Amino acid sequence: MKVLLVEDDPKIASFVAKGLHEAGFVVDSAEDGEQAFQLAKEFNYDVAIIDIMLPKLDGLSLIDLLRHRRIDMPILVLSAKHTVDDRIKGLQRGADDYMVKPFIFAELLARVQALARRSSKPLESNRITCGDLVVDLLERKVRRGNLVIDLQPKEYALLEYLLRNRGRTISKTMIMEQIWDMHFDPQTNVVDVLVCRLRNKIDKNFAHKLIQTIRGIGYVIADS
Repeated sequence: MKVLLVEDDPKIASFVAKGLHEAGFVVDSAEDGEQAFQLAKEFNYDVAIIDIMLPKLDGLSLIDLLRHRRIDMPILVLSAKHTVDDRIKGLQRGADDYMVKPFIFAELLARVQALARRSSKPLESNRITCGDLVVDLLERKVRRGNLVIDLQPKEYALLEYLLRNRGRTISKTMIMEQIWDMHFDPQTNVVDVLVCRLRNKIDKNFAHKLIQTIRGIGYVIADS
C-alpha cells in the first residue's frame, strides 16, 4: 500500500516513514502542504497522514483542497493540536481520523491499516495482478497461480513497489530510498540480496520469470 506522509518535522517524518517502510508500506513524503497537494494530484495513495501546522499551505487548507478536487483517499491528521475543538475542526474539514502528538507508532500503524480497510474503493483497486501473480493490498497476501507466497515486510514492500511501477525500470537508488529511506551506497549489496530473496519466492518455481534485470540500470517487473 502507498501512503502520503505530510510532516515538516524531519525527525518525526523520518521516524514515521521508517516504521511504515518496515511494515511493508511504500511512502512518499512531503514537508509542506503545496508539495503534498502536487503529489496527491499526480499519484494515487491508499492513506494520507497530514500534520496541521505546515509551511506554505497548512494541513486543514490542504484537506480542503483535496476534498474540493474529489481526492477521496482516507486522511489521518497527526498533530500537536490536542484540544477537543481542534479534533472536531479536523474531522469536520474532511479528515477521517485524528491522532495527537506525541504518539505510539503501533497505534498509528493500526489506525492507518484500519483506514485502508474501511476505504470505499472498489475491490479491484485493492489488488494488483501481474500475469498469474496476485497481491491483495488489504490482506497483504501474495499468490502466484495456486501457490500462496509468504513474504517478509521488505520483500513485500519491494514487490509492491515494482508492481506499482510495472514496465518501468527501477534503479537501485530508487529501491534504496523507497524501501530503506536511505541514499544508495554503491559499496553495499543489500538491494541485490533483497531482489534475490524475492526472486527465489515468486520466480524460482515458475517457467516465466517476472523480475528482469536491466544490466547497469536496475530491475523491471512485467507479465510478458
